[in-house]
This record gives sequence, C-alpha cells and structure tokens, in this order.
Amino acid sequence: MAITYREVLASIKKGDFAPVYIFMGEEDYYIDVMMEALEKSVVVDEDKDFDFNAFFGVDADYDVVIGAAKQLPIIGQRRLVLLKESQAKQNAKQQLEKLAPYVLHPNTASVLAIAFKGEKLPATSALMKAAAKAGAVVVNCERVRDYQLSALVRDYCTSRRVSIEEQAVNMICEYIGSPLSKLYGELNKLIQIKGGGTQRITIDDVQQHVGVSKDFNNFELVGALTRRDYPKAVQIVKYFKGNPKTNPTVMTTATLFNFFSRLIIAHYLPDKSDNGLKAAMGLKFQNQINELKDALRAYNALQAFNAIHAIREFDVKSKGVDSFQNEYDLLLELIFKILTL
Repeated sequence: MAITYREVLASIKKGDFAPVYIFMGEEDYYIDVMMEALEKSVVVDEDKDFDFNAFFGVDADYDVVIGAAKQLPIIGQRRLVLLKESQAKQNAKQQLEKLAPYVLHPNTASVLAIAFKGEKLPATSALMKAAAKAGAVVVNCERVRDYQLSALVRDYCTSRRVSIEEQAVNMICEYIGSPLSKLYGELNKLIQIKGGGTQRITIDDVQQHVGVSKDFNNFELVGALTRRDYPKAVQIVKYFKGNPKTNPTVMTTATLFNFFSRLIIAHYLPDKSDNGLKAAMGLKFQNQINELKDALRAYNALQAFNAIHAIREFDVKSKGVDSFQNEYDLLLELIFKILTL
C-alpha cells in the first residue's frame, strides 16, 4: 500500500526518518512541504553548516550528491542531503539512474531526499527498482482534482483556526483552483488580512482581495438566471467575453450544469422544506436554501431538464464541434434558450 503525504509528514514530525525519500508527481506543493519538513527536522539549525547539503538538479553533480550522502554526520546524529528540482537536469530520468546503487545500499546515518516534479518516475527504472527493494519511502503526489479542492480549502482554514463561508469556499475554488501552492497562497493572504484567530472569511473578502468581480462572476450569473434577469445575465456574459482568461467558458459550463442538476434533484424531493432541502442537498447556509427555493419557483422540472440538454449542446459546440461561432456568443445563445424555455 502506497504511503501518503500526510503519513510522511506525521513520521517526520515524530523523528522517524528513513534513509531515502523519493517525492515525485504533479502536485508541487506536497513535494515542497515534505522537503521543507525534512530540512526543519532532520538537522538542527546550528549543525547545518556541518551536516546538511542541498543540491539543485539543473547543475548538480550526482557523484558529489552520492559522496555527500555517504559521509557520516560530523556533529549531529544524522546527515541530511536534499536533491531539489531533479527534473530540471538535462536527461533527468537517465541521470537519476546514477543514484540507484546508493539507494539500494544507503548510509543509515544519512537522509537523502530526491524531489522530481511534473510526473511519476517509471517503476521499471533502476532507481525505482532499487527504491522498492531497499524499502525507500516513495510518494507519488498526484494532481488534486477539482472536486477535492473545497474539502482541502476547509481543512486548510480549520488547521489555522479560521472559519470560511461555503460560498467563499466555492468562489475561491472556482477562480483560483489548482495548483495548491497558488490556492493556499491566496488563502494565506486572506487569513493574514483577517488577522487569524477566530475570524471568518466571507464571500465579500474573496471578492475584495482575490480579484474576483462582485458583479461579474459565475455565481452572479446563476443568480441572474434564478431571477430570470436577462439583461443582467447578458451583461455578465459580455464581461466574460472581454476577460476570457479569468472567465473561461469551461468553468461557466460546470457551474450551470451543477446548478440545474441540483435543481432537478430538488424538484423530486418529497420534502422541500428548508430542513428537507438542507439535509438532502447538503446545504449549510440559509442563502443557499433561499436561492434553491427561488430556482424551484422559476423553473419547473421539465424546464430544468431542457436547460441541462441546452448546456450539454453548448459544451459540445463551444469546443468546435459542428460550430465555428465564438464560445461567448454561443454562451449568449445558451442564456437566451434557458430563459425562454
């Protein structure tokens, strides 16, 4: 069973170190955090001049790296050798094979950590075969999927004793997304602005400090559709067209699809009271319940089904299938179809 990022951090904090670590994969944030944890924990600061070496892949001589790892600690109990950004070296995967003999028989008085970002190293390589045989700690840091982001945002805020509104979670996930280094960077900025402690991050905070327009975003577009406010919806889409990098249609498609999918489910719930909607739909805040109830009045079940069909049709055409129209012009057509169902 593969070891996880959290398990590695827990063992490092306990002082349970392995002779060799290999961190690889697409999610740079996890790799950086584990490397930083080792740098903070294996060798105390006052001993680092003697028992710590950091090499960077682009110009590292791997014979020197191996030599450093083979040395015994001079002052402390362990020696730490970090090989960072090994993917940056020319013929990186081939060059890493030079480390295989050492990984197979490592110096137990040293900790060697190798960071390879961007992809997973092949299990058939000499390095990975040596790592498997020697029991090295190998962590594949896969890219976080969009559906996982909201839970990670909540956990991150909770770990820093700051609460966050659900709408704020949704907005920061939609407009920032991955990689986690960027997402958590924006969250840190918000936490610092709020002053930490028992403060609460609101949707207004995200709109004000993360650069999301309060009037022109996918949440406001859903609100306009719920109110059947055609002029406002058109205004928002035209803003999207003028700012395509920050308002890609793929995100709008996902938001509209999720909205009308929830609406269809809500139509067939036997209990449409506030408590019934809250329990069945996993809603946490009254404004979410109010918006859903407004949508139930604005669209019957058949209209919601037809909206889903129109969204799917738009998604295909916006990708250039059977259509040469600009995707934002197609989005304007979609809005018109939804509001005239």
